[in-house]
Amino acid sequence: MIVDVPYPPRTIMDVYKMLPEGTLAELVNGQIYMSPAPSNKHQRVLKTLLKLVDDFVIEKNLRELFVSPIDVFFDDSANAVQPDLAFISKENPNQPTDYEPYQGSPDILVELISPGSNKHDLVIKKDLYEKFGVLEYWIVDPTTKESQVYQLVDKKYILVGKNTGTIFSPFLNHSFTF
Repeated sequence: MIVDVPYPPRTIMDVYKMLPEGTLAELVNGQIYMSPAPSNKHQRVLKTLLKLVDDFVIEKNLRELFVSPIDVFFDDSANAVQPDLAFISKENPNQPTDYEPYQGSPDILVELISPGSNKHDLVIKKDLYEKFGVLEYWIVDPTTKESQVYQLVDKKYILVGKNTGTIFSPFLNHSFTF
């Protein structure tokens, strides 16, 4: 594949932004992480969660749920991720626009882990989401349907739920069974 480079990149964020559309990559603390396409199991569980959460968000008129791939830019220099799901409430000061990548911290981010992404999702991204003030972080294992929900309390994540086949969101005050 040939990529037209309109100008030489000067920062790691420039390099990230030059990646071809659809590239499964994230920039965390100035380091680019790339991953293969998710498994079929991952996609099935993601599709189920998307439908459950999106139906709830629409019914309650809470604002908007996005599904991957979506770029979430936490800053202008070193941190951009592609979560599986991103929820932005009406109250969030950083509202999405139609033609620009999302900039700011969504209210809820959801990651479905893969065998090769455990450390990345459970440690690296959890620390990043905590640092940038994401109010709730859900981690789901598509193989076992085990879920963990972390809530931001006093700028630190606390584990508020660990279940199988169910996720309770304190932010949304609702349970989702999948």
